[in-house]
Amino acid sequence: MKAHIGADAESGLVHHVHGTAANVADVTEVAHLLHGAENVVCADAGYTGVEKRPEHEGRPVIWQIAARRSPYKHLSKRSVL
Repeated sequence: MKAHIGADAESGLVHHVHGTAANVADVTEVAHLLHGAENVVCADAGYTGVEKRPEHEGRPVIWQIAARRSPYKHLSKRSVL
């Protein structure tokens, strides 16, 4: 089982909690976590591609999704990242 949690960035208060089976993709659960007044959404790499999903078209949100590990493997050791 996985718990998907929506929380306010300023106060830290949780506003949504949604549980799913472990085999459910994280990206499919975003609609259950948003209340509609968000300006910025931060999430881990499991939510990659959320901004391309039809249910989020036209949503005025800045999506800050963590990169998957693989792009970092190709960076040189002198990279600023």
